[in-house]
Amino acid sequence: MENYTMEGRTYRYYGQEAPLYPFGYGLSYTTFHYRDLVLSPPVLPVCANLTVSVVLENTGPRDGEEVVQLYLRWEQSSVPVPRWQLVAFRRVAVLAGRETKLSFQVLAEQRAVWAQDWRLEPGTFTLFAGGQQPGQRVRVSSEVLSARFSVTGAARPLRGC
Repeated sequence: MENYTMEGRTYRYYGQEAPLYPFGYGLSYTTFHYRDLVLSPPVLPVCANLTVSVVLENTGPRDGEEVVQLYLRWEQSSVPVPRWQLVAFRRVAVLAGRETKLSFQVLAEQRAVWAQDWRLEPGTFTLFAGGQQPGQRVRVSSEVLSARFSVTGAARPLRGC
């Protein structure tokens, strides 16, 4: 085998075609609402980690569990990258009518791209937070919030951080 690219071999690289059953696909007996997505800092050095917080509210009549998912999208990259990449998820139980604030860390290594070695690149990124993948079509609405952040500095090997 000479071609090790993942393009066309996994749904992350299919382009605009969405998978039939994406990660987090399922049914709930309640509804959830996401709000207050905060990325800190919004501009970070190339080797720094990103702190993410989001508020999840159970707006339905029953207690329920939600799988909160964070996806990262590179706006520009020197090499082919996934359309978006799952960087964190957490199953959370929330009582009916209650809310909880969740915090996540997105590590610098999760932004690395493969270009003969793992490299960190500066640029603009979009982070998505919600109960499903960005752009997923479902019968029950589950909004996905998004926010942008920037990475500054020169590109460097991941092992150099």
